[in-house]
Amino acid sequence: MRAAVVVASNRAAAGTYADTTGPLLVEALRRWGFETADPVVAPDGEPFGRALDTVLAAAPALVLTTGGTGVNPTDRTPEETRQRLDLELPGVAEALRAYGVANGVPTAMLSRGLAGVAGRTVVVNLPGSRGGVRDGLAVLEPVVGHLVDQVHGGDHVRGEE
Repeated sequence: MRAAVVVASNRAAAGTYADTTGPLLVEALRRWGFETADPVVAPDGEPFGRALDTVLAAAPALVLTTGGTGVNPTDRTPEETRQRLDLELPGVAEALRAYGVANGVPTAMLSRGLAGVAGRTVVVNLPGSRGGVRDGLAVLEPVVGHLVDQVHGGDHVRGEE
């Protein structure tokens, strides 16, 4: 299965500094068994949306994004993502925020990140910090395989009764 990473960052896109969150996501996705190219880095807002369109056109099973989920006026990742989703998965986004808050990061509740499905691609917005990405990966790891399988028509595995 293929996955992709899109980073929303004005400064990283301009070369002011190197993005460090995208490589964390790529490393995790590869460890989870996804074929994943290097991260795509784009400025916040519409350029991020265009980059997301390009990635979605290749129909990967999963797209993780990082950055642009806060309340800064340039943070537009949720708005750009929502335009591309066929359905939202609010429980995933809620779990991401709750995990951060429960682990001593009260600002995690300020993330406006979304999760959902675009076509047959799962899309999840993660915060732009390394800590937020690590927390997001901890939340996603136990469910991402099942989630992707469900989106592609898989059946629920029944446990012993």
